[in-house]
Amino acid sequence: MTKLTKFALAFALTMGLVAPAMAADLRIGLAEDPDLLDPDQARTFVGRIVFTSLCDKLVDITPKLEIIPQLATDWSWSDDGTVLTMDLRQGVTFHDGTPFNAEAVLANIDRSQHLPESRRQSELTSVQSAAATGEYQVTFTLASADATLLAQFADRAGMMMSPKALTEEGVDFSNNPVCSGPFKFVERIQQDRIVLEKFPEYWNADKFAFDTITYLPIPDSTVRLANVRSGDLDMLERLAATDAKSVKDDTGLTYAEAVSLGYSGITINLENGDAGDNPFGNEKLLRQAFSFAIDRDAINQVVFNGAFAPGNQPYPPTSPWYNTSIPVPARDIEKAKALMSEAGFESVDLTLTVPNSPETLQLAQVIQSMVSEAGFNVTINATEFATMLSQQTAGNYEADQVGWSGRVDPDGNIHQFVTCEGGINDTGYCNPEVDKLLNAARTTTDTAARKTAYDAALAILNEDLPILYIYHQSWIWALNKGVTGFVPYPDGMIRLEGVSKS
Repeated sequence: MTKLTKFALAFALTMGLVAPAMAADLRIGLAEDPDLLDPDQARTFVGRIVFTSLCDKLVDITPKLEIIPQLATDWSWSDDGTVLTMDLRQGVTFHDGTPFNAEAVLANIDRSQHLPESRRQSELTSVQSAAATGEYQVTFTLASADATLLAQFADRAGMMMSPKALTEEGVDFSNNPVCSGPFKFVERIQQDRIVLEKFPEYWNADKFAFDTITYLPIPDSTVRLANVRSGDLDMLERLAATDAKSVKDDTGLTYAEAVSLGYSGITINLENGDAGDNPFGNEKLLRQAFSFAIDRDAINQVVFNGAFAPGNQPYPPTSPWYNTSIPVPARDIEKAKALMSEAGFESVDLTLTVPNSPETLQLAQVIQSMVSEAGFNVTINATEFATMLSQQTAGNYEADQVGWSGRVDPDGNIHQFVTCEGGINDTGYCNPEVDKLLNAARTTTDTAARKTAYDAALAILNEDLPILYIYHQSWIWALNKGVTGFVPYPDGMIRLEGVSKS
């Protein structure tokens, strides 16, 4: 090579005109190791993060929770809401070359509904039948109107797997998952890593910059953050709220957050066995007083370093389903005392059961101190989480501090908790008018009509308070400064379309 050529090459490299051949790998730190990499059998949050790159769904969501096309490009409902017709994207193939079409959708729906190990069965109970009404069109006939179905298709029930791989692998599909997402499966070493590589034939491949994605489970949040700072990770999910400020102050890192779809609050025993027969469970004025004695903004600052969102409904204030006519109440001790006096009490004893983690214990202690000024004598009962849930279901509690991760459709955050026969109604609360409103919201696809029904139900629940909502967790990410284009979503997923790394 001549001196001139060497100089020209060196100059080009210096100026970035020529780059050495190098595979672009994105390394993501997960808070846990996923369970099965099979959308029908999986149940973990981190598993859904991996699926976001591995398995396309029939539909997806926007950061504002709007349902948008993915493998289904268009859809329509019958007037009575019992028939859903979906037009499918053409030119899509699974990672093993199997074509995606209506028959592939039918195979996936049948497996989700009938595989004995499937955890999606309850999510698709409304689907009475599914038929291919064209090579790229599927029609679902429902037993009754179900406005929540599209939201289910925006999650694991809508993830499409290769029919060929389903037949060949059966219940062991997780060992070699084959989907149609932007990245395909390479390898998994339990508790160590999951590796995916770019699928060149993906229908939207030019929007994805990385050759490989490596997910590394690192349960300790401090260690995850240290790995991002050292460059061993490019990003992490679920940064600890206590580390938020240090990441914001670090010029080498990018901080991102999104208020989650779920909530954390205090579930109260009203009519779930003998333990519900106490002043707090019997008198809604006392529950209202308790709510006014809490400073939700201060809780967010003191316990969560301002990283979360104060709340008073099943949906965060950022949600389109939030009832703006019932804003988060400011703390008002005088009003709390007046409500207690109206109920005929000067003081009330209450046992508050909480999970035995440092953060929830701190939360309980802050609440204990706040409400004592209004006359509530709170005893904190720290209990192992699974045991607490078991006791709650059995009615062996007065009040529990517990949360819910949230669902895209509002029904998933409210119906099963407060309707008379709700599957997770551990309060024993039963109001026929609330049932009527929430059941009506299920049977129409008209967003405005659903919103009206939810608003009316929340107005009643805000008076009765079977659940006192306190805050909404935020999903928090920390990224190396070189990673750009990441958009935080309320469901906590990591979508890599448009993301790149310098």
